[in-house]
Parts: sequence; C-alpha cells; structure tokens
Amino acid sequence: MAAIAIAHVDNEVRRVKVGVGVLVVRGSLVLVGRRRSSLGHGTYALPGGHLDFESWEDCAIREVKEETGLSICNCTFAYVTNTIMMNDIRPSHYITIFMRSEISHPNDEPKNLEPEKCDGWEWIEWPHVPEPIFEPLETLIVSGFNIL
Repeated sequence: MAAIAIAHVDNEVRRVKVGVGVLVVRGSLVLVGRRRSSLGHGTYALPGGHLDFESWEDCAIREVKEETGLSICNCTFAYVTNTIMMNDIRPSHYITIFMRSEISHPNDEPKNLEPEKCDGWEWIEWPHVPEPIFEPLETLIVSGFNIL
C-alpha cells in the first residue's frame, strides 16, 4: 500500500496535492490568467486545477472548458514539477502535471467563466509570462521547457 505524505504546518495537517496545469498553445503563444484564489493570489498561471478521479488528459480538457470555455485537442504530457510553497498564505505542497494542448477551433477566444478565481485570460509569447508567476509555472519556465 502506498503511503500518503503528510506535513504539519502551523499545527494543521496538510497532504500533497496533485494539480494539472494546461499549456494551451497557439503558435508561440500560451494562455495565462492572473489568479484570484488564496493560493498564489495575484500571480499569473495557466488554466488548470486539481486532479480528480480521471486521466490527466480528461482533467486538462475539463479544467480548460470550465475556466475558459475553450475546447482543446492534441493534449499530451509536457512536464511535472514538485513545488513546496511555504511562503504562501496557505503553505502547501503540489505535484503539478503540465499538459500541452491546442485549441480545437483556432479562431476561438477564451472567456473568463470563473471571475471569482481569475482576472481574465490573455495570450502571451512563451516564455515571457508577466510577473509575479505562480510557483509551479515559474519552475516550468526556469527549466527551459519549449512549447514548440
């Protein structure tokens, strides 16, 4: 039986969580938005969220649709990061699986379907994501990952 990693932070039990970040690619551009959640508030991040009982691809497709209204295709594994965010308001530990995808209909534009979680979406030339950058995404950028 696999063990679940547990950390004690300020007398609160925390578990390692698994997130999926989606590189929605249009040529050399990638879709980013500014977070409004308590974790990484005010940082720029990719569409994505927590992995449920589903495949990585299904999670990526679901999260992008829920957050932006876009349908994606050619969804493949890109990279994985291990990020311990001790300086955040809610210290946490995330394994983030990055998936690379394209939009199914190239002329479609994203909508901000969760304004309580994101200020809006914009296409940014990779890897020139505005600062501040959500820590898992920053780790991906520093790795030199190429979206092409």
